[in-house]
Amino acid sequence: MSVSSTTLDANVVNSMNAGAAATTGGAGADLQDSFMTLLVTQLKNQDPMNPMENAEMTSQLAQINTVTGIQELNDTLAGITGQIDAGQTLQAAGLIGKGVLVPGDRVLVGEDGTTTPFGIELGSAAEEVNITIRDGSGQVMRRFELGAQQAGVQSFSWDGLLEDETTAAPEGAYSVSVEALTGGKSQDALALNYALVNSVSSSKQDGPLLDLGGISEPVGLDDVRQIL
Repeated sequence: MSVSSTTLDANVVNSMNAGAAATTGGAGADLQDSFMTLLVTQLKNQDPMNPMENAEMTSQLAQINTVTGIQELNDTLAGITGQIDAGQTLQAAGLIGKGVLVPGDRVLVGEDGTTTPFGIELGSAAEEVNITIRDGSGQVMRRFELGAQQAGVQSFSWDGLLEDETTAAPEGAYSVSVEALTGGKSQDALALNYALVNSVSSSKQDGPLLDLGGISEPVGLDDVRQIL
């Protein structure tokens, strides 16, 4: 009794589909063995009056080679991803103890009048850039008119003086807002605040995360705009 070529072809395809779904678990070798077993069985039981054509066999061999190639590619990509993650972790560890500028609007004034740096990020050049520093109640403490500025990240420092430029601002936390104009129209501008990197943690989902000591939530390397 012969087994039809059509039935075995379907079995081969089903086996390949099941094996492809399992390749991430390292079942590539099992998939090859199953395929070859089914192929040999198909050749043994084919109808002598209607044998498998060379083109059909070549097609099936090409399919198993494709699946095997995908498995090898996945393994290679997994290795590359692991190397990238390790490199990013080492890079992040090098930031421990250093100051960085990250998205945020906070500037601190110390007891002795010293202030933390802050920065701005412009997506494109602006004809006019204004910075306003406010206290916790929203009252304006100081304004800066910076004029035209180029695109990119720039850092600044506040002398800690109020608008009259003689009175020192009280110790505490203040907020920074940025206004960028070109042709009288507002454009995107991002305020940046200073933070000290205390430690680094690793996340499989987000990669290395920098602990900024409560200044903000942990941030990734992509959030670091400048190292001070």
